[in-house]
This record gives sequence, structure tokens and C-alpha cells, in this order.
Amino acid sequence: KSHLDIFSNRPQPKKKRKSRTAFTNHQIFELEKRFLYQKYLSPADRDEIAASLGLSNAQVITWFQNRRAKQKRDIEELKKDFDSVKVFSAHKSFLENVNDLSILKKKPMHESDMVGLAAAAAAAGMG
Repeated sequence: KSHLDIFSNRPQPKKKRKSRTAFTNHQIFELEKRFLYQKYLSPADRDEIAASLGLSNAQVITWFQNRRAKQKRDIEELKKDFDSVKVFSAHKSFLENVNDLSILKKKPMHESDMVGLAAAAAAAGMG
């Protein structure tokens, strides 16, 4: 027996999936316009939009569901971006404050300082 026999008992799909709807620019414009002030549609609103745009109720329902999901993703992405900016601003302001403290500013090292550091590191067993 072939190892592919395990798939032979699987029930066949009853109906083929509908292909993806390509909305026209006009349909998208009208749907987006409506979405700006109405995130959820009543059945009557749905019927009216579907009829005026030449779409089925199911297409309008699906478009609004997908658009609400997209809005939710966009809002979450904006929140992440905002949090990143807050963290960056905090780091930037910390670094600006550190730069203002002249005691923390590095002074140029001379060759004699480096020789002394090397000797100290060797004496401490680090070199």
C-alpha cells in the first residue's frame, strides 16, 4: 500500500470556495466613506449599500469585518510606534543630560596613561 492512502478517507470539500472579489475604486471609496462614520451596519444599511454598489450582502459584511480588523491592527501598530518613541525620547533625554555633565566627559588619553593602564591590568592578572 502507498503511504498516500491515509488521505483517501478524507471527505471531499462540498463546494468550491468563491474567488477573491476585486472591488472597483468607486466601491472601495464608497465603502471607506461609509466606514468613516459607521463601523457597524444595520441589515437595512447593508441592503442599501449592497444594492447601490452592485455587491452582495455577504461581500459588504465581509468588507466591513475585514476593515474593522485592519483598523484594530493599525491602532495596535500605532501604539507600538508611540511606545517606541517614548522609550527613544527617554534614552535621548538621558544621554543629553549625561552630555551636560562635564565630569562624565572623556578627556583625551595620552600615551603615558595607556602604558600605566596596561601595567595595572598586567599586575591585576588581566593582561
